[in-house]
Amino acid sequence: MKEESLEYKMDDLDKRILNKLILNSRESYQEIARELVVSGGTIHVRINKMREAGIIKGSKILLDVSKLGFEFHAFVGINLVNARDYLNVLERLRQFPEVVEVHYTTGQYSLFAKVLSKNAKEFHLFLIEKLQSIQEIQSTETIISLDNPVNKDAKIY
Repeated sequence: MKEESLEYKMDDLDKRILNKLILNSRESYQEIARELVVSGGTIHVRINKMREAGIIKGSKILLDVSKLGFEFHAFVGINLVNARDYLNVLERLRQFPEVVEVHYTTGQYSLFAKVLSKNAKEFHLFLIEKLQSIQEIQSTETIISLDNPVNKDAKIY
């Protein structure tokens, strides 16, 4: 599929459709159409166009990871030995199931990673056995999350 998101001009209906999908990606096209007072065919066509343009890239379920035993959430600032090590380190980070997000950043860190583990001991083992064993990493700094009082999807406006 050819991605043309820069050429796609979203209107108010597209934004309203996206906001409905953000709230519940499993809602039927018919239900969305009913709520937005348009035809089901219109919803189907609009969603297909946004998929083709690369605006909609899929759908996913949301997990309550704490109910799966992942009680320890941390953010790790990572400094690289050299900026050219970025791709190699990124590939290694992708292999670790504990790493659920990585951001390439400006400022104090080269990379900023969100890491989930069951407890502090498992996180410590992850740090010393996996993360800090990557030679291209110069240093790390950990910030432990105590709570996540705001956690929402982006709203399209």
